[in-house]
Amino acid sequence: MTQLYINWDFDSEIISLFGIPLKFYGLLFATGLLLCMYVLKGIFKAENLSREAHEALLIYGVIGIFAGARLAHCFFYDFEYYSQNLLEIFLPIKKTLNGGYQFVGYAGLASHGGTVGLIIALYLYSKKYQIKYFKILDLIAVAAPLGAAFIRLANLMNSEMIGNPTTMPWAFVFKRIDNIPRHPAQLYEAISYFIIFAVILTIYKRKNIPLGNGFYFGLCIALIFTMRILIEFFKINQVDFEEGMLLNMGQILSIPFIIIGLYFVSINLKKQSSQNG
Repeated sequence: MTQLYINWDFDSEIISLFGIPLKFYGLLFATGLLLCMYVLKGIFKAENLSREAHEALLIYGVIGIFAGARLAHCFFYDFEYYSQNLLEIFLPIKKTLNGGYQFVGYAGLASHGGTVGLIIALYLYSKKYQIKYFKILDLIAVAAPLGAAFIRLANLMNSEMIGNPTTMPWAFVFKRIDNIPRHPAQLYEAISYFIIFAVILTIYKRKNIPLGNGFYFGLCIALIFTMRILIEFFKINQVDFEEGMLLNMGQILSIPFIIIGLYFVSINLKKQSSQNG
């Protein structure tokens, strides 16, 4: 019955220009960011925020997400290697067997670190453009799940973060890894994030809960990282030290985000209930 499974054999590289590869990962990452900016353009207009502030947001967002995601991966998932190869943390290179270096791109980004990096970058952004910090966090939270979905599609194109073996008819056989039918865990996450995006955008458009108090920020991170914990049970472990752990590193790092998210959701719902009562 293997013919029912989806044979996944995409080359992660689209084209190579002067020895520098253009990969699906980068293309989908950029697409997700640009779509988020498009969604935020309408929200900024609705909230009477300046065009200048909207345009500057992309720079702050990219730097915050990338720096945080890169540092978190190197520290939490592969510290032993990167502690001995510090240059590779910051540059898209890898040491070769003959002692030289080759361009490999930034292989290794952690979503938890990207979230923290973005939160820090938005604090600096809020000071620069005189926007209430929790308002900008709420604004970003409306669009962020859309970007997260595209990142997981990028992981799918890279045949990385693959799932556990399964006999389900929708299983993917990641031919570049092995010939074992597996859960398409990247697709599970992408779909869940698209749904979360639709839910949060719908709540925002109904204007029942105003921006600026952290409700959308809390709802976003609570939902995203809850799904992250659940879907991790369908994935293989990313690093060897996770073997035998009750929860893997991704699940452990998700717990604080869920707690913080639920806190902001609960205080806003209580406030809304008291006002309506």
